[in-house]
Amino acid sequence: MPTEVIMPKVDMDMAKGKIMSWHIAEGERVSKGDPLFDIETDKAAMEVEAPADGILYHTAPEGMDIPIGTPCAWLYAEGEVVGEQPAPFAGQAGTAPEPEPVAVDMPDDTKPVEAELELVDAIAGQATGKIRATPRARSLASGAGLNIADLIGTGPRGRVQALDVENEIALRDARPAPLASPVVFKAETGSLAVTRSKGGTGTPIVMIHGFASDATSWAPMETHLKHRPLIRIDLPGHGKSPKLRIDSFAELVREVRRAFDNLNLDAAHLVGHSLGGAVSIALADTRAKRLSSLTLIAPAGLGPDINGDALSGICRATRAESLGPWLRSLVANEDIVTDSYVRLAMAGREDTNLRAAQSRLADVLFPDGVQAFDLRAALERIDTPTRIIWGKQDAIIPWNHALRAPGKMALHLFDGVGHMPHIECSAELGRILSSSL
Repeated sequence: MPTEVIMPKVDMDMAKGKIMSWHIAEGERVSKGDPLFDIETDKAAMEVEAPADGILYHTAPEGMDIPIGTPCAWLYAEGEVVGEQPAPFAGQAGTAPEPEPVAVDMPDDTKPVEAELELVDAIAGQATGKIRATPRARSLASGAGLNIADLIGTGPRGRVQALDVENEIALRDARPAPLASPVVFKAETGSLAVTRSKGGTGTPIVMIHGFASDATSWAPMETHLKHRPLIRIDLPGHGKSPKLRIDSFAELVREVRRAFDNLNLDAAHLVGHSLGGAVSIALADTRAKRLSSLTLIAPAGLGPDINGDALSGICRATRAESLGPWLRSLVANEDIVTDSYVRLAMAGREDTNLRAAQSRLADVLFPDGVQAFDLRAALERIDTPTRIIWGKQDAIIPWNHALRAPGKMALHLFDGVGHMPHIECSAELGRILSSSL
């Protein structure tokens, strides 16, 4: 009797497995332990090995879901008569035509058959575009961003193996990186984007985000501020705002001031983060009569120091793998910047002109990795009730810049918090703001 090759159970919840690809063609000899086929479950992909020596016949179709314990194929011994295909796959669509009963004799008698089957399998592979590869090879190639179809396999019948992928990765890493084509910034025109939340009463809160961010970054803190109308302004070249040509900090402030004035507010609570905090200082210096309060979160403009490498790294990143480390430098606890968050952030930065606009803005405002504008004198002039909030593990702008603020301003310093307090400790900030706004 032939040996059954059954669908194995590889995890506790598995009820069936899908045959992804056969590594051995019908009529080929296999030895016990040779890889026969790949299966895919809801949780994993794995390789199934031959349970015994023999010649493979009556294989289940690729792409078919097979219940656990059900035969997927049969292995026949030398000289054993190969009869009709046993249940459950006889007559199934997609199966190979049933071979006529033959007696498997001496090795020399089967060589022509094997050669013909190899030729048929090769032609079928070319026609369908299917690439023969082990699950481990596919996993390595996917993780390294390689196209499995571009690799030359050294396994049986050109099968790509893990070693083939590892060798290609080593060769790629040894090659000099291609010179990237310079991205030319194309300036746009138009008004800055302004978004408003529904609900809330009284004096509205106007929020200005930081560099390389956008209005959505306020979401974690907004849940604690729903008692007020919320208005968000996107900086030029950020979020939904046009990618304006900005040649100085003063010009940046003029654009944001124009958007603020167009709101036609009698009064507002102004909240700014990082670069948005610097812009907020400049606004407060010229629009004091229309501000009820000023909240600065890790504001720029109070000293020359800034992490220029992080800014340029974020601007240069063209894929999630290169963006992730820089995003994690923004926070004290890197675990809150998940891989899915990084992918989502990169999806919002796919526009090359957006990255070019921000790179140019960074070069204007932070040349050679320093803050080229100083707002300490402006901060001294502000009489609006002001609070400054900073994380003591800020790796972008040193928190001790806050000590340069005048004593009339409230100061809140948080341990275990980095450059993004409104995200890292949004509840605490929400309580601070909601109690006084």
